[in-house]
Amino acid sequence: MPTSLVLSDEVRDAVASGAPVLALESTIFTHGLPRPRNVEVALEAEEIVRAAGVVPATIGLVGGVPTVGLSTDEIVSLSNDDSVVKVSLRDVPVAAAKKLNGGTTVAATAFLAARAGVRVFSTGGLGGVHRGAQQTFDESADLGTLAGLPLVVISAGVKSILDIPLTLERLETLNLAVVGYRTTDYPGFYVSDSGYDIEYSVDGVDEIVDIVGTRDGLGISSTLLVANPVAADKQLPIDVHDAVLAQALAAAEAGHVAGNDTTPFLLDYIQRETKGASLDVNVEVYRGNVALGAQIAAALR
Repeated sequence: MPTSLVLSDEVRDAVASGAPVLALESTIFTHGLPRPRNVEVALEAEEIVRAAGVVPATIGLVGGVPTVGLSTDEIVSLSNDDSVVKVSLRDVPVAAAKKLNGGTTVAATAFLAARAGVRVFSTGGLGGVHRGAQQTFDESADLGTLAGLPLVVISAGVKSILDIPLTLERLETLNLAVVGYRTTDYPGFYVSDSGYDIEYSVDGVDEIVDIVGTRDGLGISSTLLVANPVAADKQLPIDVHDAVLAQALAAAEAGHVAGNDTTPFLLDYIQRETKGASLDVNVEVYRGNVALGAQIAAALR
C-alpha cells in the first residue's frame, strides 16, 4: 500500500479480514448539497451501511492526503470547509502536493477505493457524455476511469441534463457492463425511466454476485454498473422534470453558458425552479443506492 494513501484502522482491518466494505464519495457533501443537509446526509449514509453489517469507507482528501474511511470529524470538517476543492482523478496528485482538502468525484473515489481493496461503491449519479459533445468532446472522466477498475458501482444512471443515448453508446464502447436492478429502463437520476432501455436486468443481489464472479474469473477488469432507479413515487414528476429541463437548457443557451459552468448552472436552475424538490430526489436516490450497495457488499464477502 503506498504511503500516499491512508486507510482508517476500521477499513484496513475489514479489507484484510475480508469483511464487507462499501465506498462512498465525498463530493455529495462537499459540493452537491447545501448546509446543513450535506453533513446530515453523509452521516446518515454511514448509518445505513453500518445497519447492514457493512463498514462504510467515505473517501476524500484531508490536508492533501487521500483518505479511505473518513472519520465523523473529518466528514463534518469537509462539509463546512468553504475552500474544499472538487477533486477528480487527474487532480489527486496536484491537490495532494498542495495539501488541499478535497471532495472526491466518482472517478477519484473509484480509483482510491480500488487501490484500497474495496470492491463496491455507491454514488448518486454517474458522469457521462454531455449534450453537444460532438463539438465539445465533453465527457466525464468517470467513464474512462471505471473502464479500468474491477468494481461494482451502484448509481441511478446519469443525470438527465446529459446526453443519455450517447452515454450508453460510450459505456458499450468502453466495455462497461450495465444491468438494471429489476428493470430494463435506464434511469435518469431524477426520474426512474429516462426513456432509454438497457439490455439486461438483474432480479436480486445474488445474480450480481454471479456476474462479478464470472467477470473476475475471466480477468475482465472493467466495472459492473448497477442502475438502480429511484422509486416512482419519489421521483420528480415527469411533467415537471421535462418542462424544467427544457427551460434550463434554453436558459443555458441564451446565456452562452459553456464548458465546466454548464452542469452547475443547469443543476442550480433545476433546483430553484423546482423549489428544492430536485434536492429531495437527490437525497432519495442516494439513500437507495447506499442501501443496495451495502447489500451487494455483504453478499460479495
